[in-house]
Amino acid sequence: MSAPLLLIAAGGTGGHMFPAQALAEAMLRRGWRVRLSTDARGARFVGGFPHSVQIEQVASATFARGGIVNKLLAPLHIAGGVLGASLRMLRERPDAVVGFGGYPTIPALAAAWLLRRPRMVHEQNGVLGRVNRVFAPRVDVVACGIWPTDLPKGARGEHVGNPVRAAVIERAGAPYIPPGDYPMSVLVIGGSQGARILSDVVPAAIAALPEAMLRNIRVSHQARDEDIERVTRAYAGAGVDADVQPFFRDVPRRMSEAQLVISRAGASSIADISVIGRPAILIPYAAAAADHQTANARGLVEAGGAIRIPENRLDERSLAAQIATVLGDAQGAGMMAQAALSQGRPDAPQRLADLVEDLAGRRAE
Repeated sequence: MSAPLLLIAAGGTGGHMFPAQALAEAMLRRGWRVRLSTDARGARFVGGFPHSVQIEQVASATFARGGIVNKLLAPLHIAGGVLGASLRMLRERPDAVVGFGGYPTIPALAAAWLLRRPRMVHEQNGVLGRVNRVFAPRVDVVACGIWPTDLPKGARGEHVGNPVRAAVIERAGAPYIPPGDYPMSVLVIGGSQGARILSDVVPAAIAALPEAMLRNIRVSHQARDEDIERVTRAYAGAGVDADVQPFFRDVPRRMSEAQLVISRAGASSIADISVIGRPAILIPYAAAAADHQTANARGLVEAGGAIRIPENRLDERSLAAQIATVLGDAQGAGMMAQAALSQGRPDAPQRLADLVEDLAGRRAE
């Protein structure tokens, strides 16, 4: 008898793809076959997936982007995608279908609903995304990364946490070296949509730090392609050793070596920070739907593991003051690291994998 098959569908951002990767890794270890359905944007992230995961790239259609013609044609593209997914599903009969949000998940989830396959969605944020909100009452369960999650009527939610990749688990609770009069690392991560303002403000804020602190600073800064040159120049002008790249494939290593993380409040970033256990300054993305990044940050901030700066209050002076507060207080930074760690859920991949097996009726006794 062939191994059970899991179909994972995920949209094209790291926030969707990283927890999808974590689930794929967990299910492969349990002897399942895994197939991933994503779009061209998501294909950028598949390099971290295990080689045994079958990758299927689907055409993505959205009502949120593009001109009037694209929006008018979107229903036709989606209908075609649903038909194609239904035909594949009839042949392959996956034992479970899990969507991680984003428009590319529509074909797989719609086909699973039409064909009554076991299905669920995982919501990374404290507020459901558009696609997950539509499907929440139409799936068997909503696995929630943040708790409580705002769920629509008729949806059943279960808190599992946000799964993190194996590379993060390997560094879970890595010993924290408090800041001091020696080289200190600052990691700056902003996500594809929210990185611009960090590129505008963070280099200037770091340059404004006291000279005794500034000479010890080393920065890893994730920036959009079009901002790399100016961000690199800004750090060089301040005499700061900075590695500026559009995407770091070794974020877990850099985070474990950091004395401070400056980040947007995306769900995956919050999960990584909490599992590894690092002090953070969080700037929730103001344009995020339903302000879900503020909801994401709440638990970490209330626990004392992070400082939140609303985007409309972010400027060079306010950020410099908070950076100096963390890096100037070794004991306080150590307490923040422990508080962040207390919010981590390193077992989230296993919780989610258990839920998948329960859904499919294949949970080992």
